[in-house]
Amino acid sequence: MRLLTPALILALTLGSVVSAQTPLRDVPAIDNGLMNVAIADAIRKSCDNINARLIRAYSELNRLKALARDMGYTEKEVERYVTSREEKARMKAKAEQFLAENGVRADDIPALCRFGQRQIESQTEIGQLLR
Repeated sequence: MRLLTPALILALTLGSVVSAQTPLRDVPAIDNGLMNVAIADAIRKSCDNINARLIRAYSELNRLKALARDMGYTEKEVERYVTSREEKARMKAKAEQFLAENGVRADDIPALCRFGQRQIESQTEIGQLLR
């Protein structure tokens, strides 16, 4: 019984450390990676001459999920982050701000397509998800 008590204390302590982690939205490697996928997806849906590299996009999403798990986040925390309406709205606003900082209004489809083409040509993280 004495061995169980320290193990239980350790488990409870580790559990509280994990739950006290930084929200995934505040982890740049995860949040920016997801934003890149979201922007690439918006471009492929809006531009007839640009397609997605779907296998690469799915691989990127799986890489981001694995990174989050490696950082100690649970599958449930990751799923909550990517499916939350609040997070989706925040990500949309973040992506629109990123596009605006790059001279593109999200509702200007021709400009969005030109941006997408430049991303492909420059082989940026967004461009690597497109063809």
